[in-house]
Amino acid sequence: MNGALRRRPVLAWAFYDWANSAFATTVMAGFFPVFFKQHWNLGVPVTESTFRLGVTSGIASALIALVAPVLGAIADRGGARVRLLMGFTVMGAAATAALALVPAGQWQVAAMLYLAGSLGFWAGIVFSDSLLLHVAEPREYDLVSGFGYAMGYLGGGLLFAINVAMTLRPAWFGLADAAQAVKVSFVMVGLWWLIFALPLALSVPEQVTGTRLAPSAAVRQGFGELARTLREIRRYRPILWFLAAYWLYIDGVNTVIKMAVDYGLSLGFEAAQLLAALLLTQFVAFPAALAFGWLGQRIGARKGIFVALTVYAAATCSAYFLRDVRDFYLLAVAIGLVQGGVQSLSRSYFGRLVPDGKSSEFFGFYNMMGKFAAVLGPLLTGVVAKLTGDPRLSILSILLLFVAGASLLGVASRMEGSAPVVR
Repeated sequence: MNGALRRRPVLAWAFYDWANSAFATTVMAGFFPVFFKQHWNLGVPVTESTFRLGVTSGIASALIALVAPVLGAIADRGGARVRLLMGFTVMGAAATAALALVPAGQWQVAAMLYLAGSLGFWAGIVFSDSLLLHVAEPREYDLVSGFGYAMGYLGGGLLFAINVAMTLRPAWFGLADAAQAVKVSFVMVGLWWLIFALPLALSVPEQVTGTRLAPSAAVRQGFGELARTLREIRRYRPILWFLAAYWLYIDGVNTVIKMAVDYGLSLGFEAAQLLAALLLTQFVAFPAALAFGWLGQRIGARKGIFVALTVYAAATCSAYFLRDVRDFYLLAVAIGLVQGGVQSLSRSYFGRLVPDGKSSEFFGFYNMMGKFAAVLGPLLTGVVAKLTGDPRLSILSILLLFVAGASLLGVASRMEGSAPVVR
């Protein structure tokens, strides 16, 4: 192992990815959509439950996107990244564990707890991302960041594999049935998230940048910095067009992750089969992300993104014609092959567009756009399902995001190298 990865602060920081990825896999992508439809929306038409899930997911994403700049400003000016991270971790872990207590049919309570868990998850990422600069040297950023992603894939995949096994064979674990296994899994995710976050709280130092501000002043400064970045970024047209493209196509990616299991349930597939397919995607995505890094070096990041978006578009069209669960497994593999790649290549492509001396400022805006890119897709699928009564049309609607995103990416690529607009 590289020497940088053996340092205690680096290991502790990477273990936070190991910790919170359990929420992303077991809860967000896996069990929550299943339980939301089959337990908390018992007896409700599938299109109505899809609409409710889409709205819930969209509100959760919009909420964190709106508060992210404020949280970042408070952390930067108050030296409170670790404390805030742990505060949101406790909130998210507690809300996740509390899902086990929600009775059948109480979808509103489940939605509120999911919102709280999602806020804890995404806010934690805001602070853990910023702590990368406190545990690694600039020359180590790529290596350490990749190590964190790898730990997330492994940690989230490991607990999810255990949780899926619990639902498939509850008797092996002393559980009455699959429903009890899911409830226990929610508690396990909360404990896993909290326990493996402790190394970061104990071992990761942080630096105070600038003058400490009171919370009210930090909030004002956060919105002021956002306004300045918006004015500045408008001068760089390739970046502006790329961010518009990224917002659309990464929203499609996030929607596929959040709504795939719900779609399979709407078609009548068994929950156990769908969770197994999701687990397959998780483990395919890890080596595939590394392979896409190699592909990006060979053909360029932009072309690699186009390859990934082509696969996503083809998979979305294929999903409309799904008839057999075996086809769902094939789609799971296809998505796994490009899921990590499109995210990593988008980040590296954006990095090449950013002008010298503006990396922190522009990447902060890039990350905020990524948070907003989980709002439109879930709402789109939910509304289409409700209006048409056809879950196949709801999943096909995601194709619009991939096509529009790829088109705007083409515009951005044609504008590469153009000078900023002088005002």
